[in-house]
Amino acid sequence: MGIRKYDGVTPVVAEGCYIDDTALVIGDVTLEANVSVWPYAVIRGDVNHMRIGEGSNIQDFAMLHVTHKRPADPEGAPLLIGKHVTIAHHVTLHGCTIGDEVLIGIGSIVMDRVVIEPRVLVGAGSLVPPGKRLESGWLYVGNPVKKVRALTGDELAWFRYSAEHYMRLAAKHDAARSA
Repeated sequence: MGIRKYDGVTPVVAEGCYIDDTALVIGDVTLEANVSVWPYAVIRGDVNHMRIGEGSNIQDFAMLHVTHKRPADPEGAPLLIGKHVTIAHHVTLHGCTIGDEVLIGIGSIVMDRVVIEPRVLVGAGSLVPPGKRLESGWLYVGNPVKKVRALTGDELAWFRYSAEHYMRLAAKHDAARSA
């Protein structure tokens, strides 16, 4: 698996995490328990920190990065992902904050200083521009993203189901790798 130290900082990987052999995790990154990182995902914490919460999954070809600290912006923009979050295939996240039980749809882009509250669904192919805040309990879609409608009970239940499904899938992949 691709765990790489950068500038003296090695990623912290909790018990039960699955990192595909083709994925790359670099620098100041913390993966909490049961996080899964799928083929060709890149998680690059080289110029700021990242934290990925328990039970979250980072799917194939996702690109996660941060904004560096500088005199005009001493904190930069770290990347913080809550618990039981699904980051779908080909998603780009850059220096944003994502609450618990969120799903970011295939091919979406979420930019610096965006705050996504818990239990939000971002539809496939959406662009969330810098500094936007997405409210809990809503579906957002488009380029730029727009608030479309309140989520249904089934959609709200899907967040936890998706995360748990990926935890089970990761355990199977890990077992097959060990066999």
